[in-house]
Amino acid sequence: MNMLWMATPMLAEAEKEADFFIHYFAEYHIGGQTLYLTSTHISLILISIVLIVFSIVVNRKIKHAGEVPSGIQNVAELVVEMLDNVVHSSMGENGKRFVNYISTIFIFILISNISGLFGLRAPTADYGVTLPLGLITFGLIHYNGVKKNKVKHFTNLFQPIPLLFPINLIGEIAVPLSLSLRLFGNVLSGTVMMGLLYGLTPFWAQIGIPAAAHVYFDIFSGAIQTYVFCMLTMVYVNDKIAD
Repeated sequence: MNMLWMATPMLAEAEKEADFFIHYFAEYHIGGQTLYLTSTHISLILISIVLIVFSIVVNRKIKHAGEVPSGIQNVAELVVEMLDNVVHSSMGENGKRFVNYISTIFIFILISNISGLFGLRAPTADYGVTLPLGLITFGLIHYNGVKKNKVKHFTNLFQPIPLLFPINLIGEIAVPLSLSLRLFGNVLSGTVMMGLLYGLTPFWAQIGIPAAAHVYFDIFSGAIQTYVFCMLTMVYVNDKIAD
């Protein structure tokens, strides 16, 4: 009990000193609304710039490549081949229609999740980022479902008996919420844990001790959550367009 009383003030002090990377850089008043430029926006802009520049450089390298590729082109081809294999192994013949989308969100989410390694606030630790990702996937799922099954896409909500329509409808609405909340919750928890860890450790120990935690929360957990989001997307889409 005494140890608990001693630990409580320490945690409270750590919470005060912890930096969860939530910073406001500017605010704008538009139409009676206050809009803030936050660390999440800065991270999104930087990640987008990095991905765009990387794409342009790789494109130029491929256009001027010799018979034997090298350097950054090898890295790009390795990533593309890996993602192609994952998508086609999960979706079969349907994979070629969705490989570009799955690969794009995989790379974006993975880079966002591990951006904490570079001192940024992970954009996926903000629900304003993960919810749109879930909604875009939700739209893709039902667009392809309607395209493939027409009216049957909606009548399936009444299967196997009409009485189950409310449950089936709730199940469909829960898809974007579960996708976005799972990703958001796991990344945010890692951000909070790292903030507390930095707040609890003395300055001289912040080089070595948090490094191991970064490996788990940023790299391992970030990669797992990226894979789960993309795998569930493929499962949901496949379920709607299955013969």
